[in-house]
Amino acid sequence: MLEVIHPERKNLLRQLQKRTVKNFMDILILSELRKVPMSGYDVISSIFDKFNFLPSSGSVYSLLYALEREGLIKGGWNGRKRIYALTPRGDEIVETAQTMYMNIEGLMTNIFNDVFT
Repeated sequence: MLEVIHPERKNLLRQLQKRTVKNFMDILILSELRKVPMSGYDVISSIFDKFNFLPSSGSVYSLLYALEREGLIKGGWNGRKRIYALTPRGDEIVETAQTMYMNIEGLMTNIFNDVFT
């Protein structure tokens, strides 16, 4: 479901940041797992530390399961924790997203240029 921007200017940047993190959460998770295998709790903590946004555990865990079903990550048990690691296919996705960075940045620039001109 799409969120509606609230008119208070002081919260506008925060709202846009939250929406961006939510929309790119799959890429964020894959990028974090590229660095080091993590548990779901570690993923949530990492997102909070980097973006000051606490995603719901339900959305993160359901996304982790979906990424695992797609073969982009692999989960395994380490005691009571399920640890996720990037697969070679997931690494290809992160690599592709990184090469598309300039295109994504250009798209965002075009969106905001259209809005503010």
